[in-house]
Amino acid sequence: MTPTDATRHHTVLDTPVGPLTVVRTGTALSGVYFPGHRPAPAPGRIGTARADGFDEIREQLAEYFGGRRRRFDLELAPVGTEFQNEVWAALRTIPYGETWTYSALAVAVGRPTSVRAVASANARNPLSIVVPCHRVIGMSGGLTGFAGGVERKRLLLDLESGTPTLFT
Repeated sequence: MTPTDATRHHTVLDTPVGPLTVVRTGTALSGVYFPGHRPAPAPGRIGTARADGFDEIREQLAEYFGGRRRRFDLELAPVGTEFQNEVWAALRTIPYGETWTYSALAVAVGRPTSVRAVASANARNPLSIVVPCHRVIGMSGGLTGFAGGVERKRLLLDLESGTPTLFT
């Protein structure tokens, strides 16, 4: 079944890393976007604004930012290719507080020679924070691109490492 714009709704949640536009398709979470998100969701793909139906994601994000949640337990409906969905599923296996390189992620999806394709799929993850693409770093250990900006990536990794700079 292909979701229609009529079943897609969004709201904006205030968080310690700034406002997040949260999108649901039916009852499933289908997008979490930062201001200036790159790549940005296509215009019209976030549905109509609606405040209700977002209680669970609001609560789980509050627990995450409060250091009380390490894994999200939500119905997810990301829209992507089969390959992208494989990469996004692998991202969910990266333990809280740990980082993987793009190479390690490529190995995890069974495509060790497809690091660039894996990196591209990672960059198109529509469920920032919930599907932890921020836990993927460069081979040298440096922070590489992040849809919400490298500064936000650093803040999320600091939170998960137990050295939060913004959340205390």
